[in-house]
Amino acid sequence: MDQGTVINLAQQALLIVLYVSAPMLGLSLIVGLAVSIFQAATQIHEQTLAFIPKILAVIVAVAIFGSWMLRILIEYTQNLYLDINQYIK
Repeated sequence: MDQGTVINLAQQALLIVLYVSAPMLGLSLIVGLAVSIFQAATQIHEQTLAFIPKILAVIVAVAIFGSWMLRILIEYTQNLYLDINQYIK
């Protein structure tokens, strides 16, 4: 396996990680921003008020986008295993 192949595989893996984590991180970011604005407006500085909605947002994101994320990961893994003969050469 040459350096170009290794770099290509690492690049694809990082891209897949970004695709799969983006819905959870994006929804958590939006909810965190909304909670921060709410806390600044009401001057309520409760730790659980910032933590619980983000956890719930991540759970909702996994429930909504879970099948898509799993399909992306399965396709990547299948392509990796199908092309393993080319990588070993």
